[in-house]
Amino acid sequence: MQYQFATLGSGSRGNATVVRVGDQCLLVDCGFTLRELEKRLALLELSAADITSVLVTHEHADHIKGVGPLARRHTIPVYMTSGSFISGKCGEIPHFRAVLPDQPFQIHDITVTPVAVPHDAREPCQFVFSYQGLKLGILTDLGTITPHVLSQYQGCHGLLVEANHDLTMLANGPYPPSLRARVGSNWGHLNNQQTSAFLQQIDQSALRCLVVGHISEKNNALAKVRELIDPHVIANAEVVYAEQDSATGWLSLL
Repeated sequence: MQYQFATLGSGSRGNATVVRVGDQCLLVDCGFTLRELEKRLALLELSAADITSVLVTHEHADHIKGVGPLARRHTIPVYMTSGSFISGKCGEIPHFRAVLPDQPFQIHDITVTPVAVPHDAREPCQFVFSYQGLKLGILTDLGTITPHVLSQYQGCHGLLVEANHDLTMLANGPYPPSLRARVGSNWGHLNNQQTSAFLQQIDQSALRCLVVGHISEKNNALAKVRELIDPHVIANAEVVYAEQDSATGWLSLL
């Protein structure tokens, strides 16, 4: 039985992550057009027709651009909070499944827990997947690590976490003051120091794969991320730095 995940692209221009468990192929967010999605899925030897469920973290365009078209064309159920749904940003969703923050639900044999996070959207959440005792956490698009978030991401076997910006680069970067304030707020995105601190506070003893994503192309640099992340990852874990324009390839938990 397969239990794998891969990021199709991660950043302000589009996000999507595939979680595959046996014949179930879950897509977390789709911030790409259908054409671009198909191109990226093909790198994993998949097509949009292989997607069995879509899960939405929140309604920002870089996460939902392709959700409605994908769901309508392939008759795929879409799981998201009611807050994200009533934003209307996804358009018509024929098979909407409402999820409640912090209330686990099942997709076949997979237990999915939506985790409430602080972000400037209507009812954002991130997701933790559990299958046969193996835990995969996806954690992007939040401005601060709350005690609740910290408790939910302990003991992951696989983890995708954002390190969005470097504080100095954001302060001196090209964004207007209002956008800099939004990104750097408690409702924005994690900076490199916050992500480093998070990794030092979670139990990594079971961690096999760490993906660091949503790295800003304008307000961060890979060298700066690695300087703060690499020293704080358990020695035997594989570490991958996700890029905006390419997929990571499959990372296996089982």
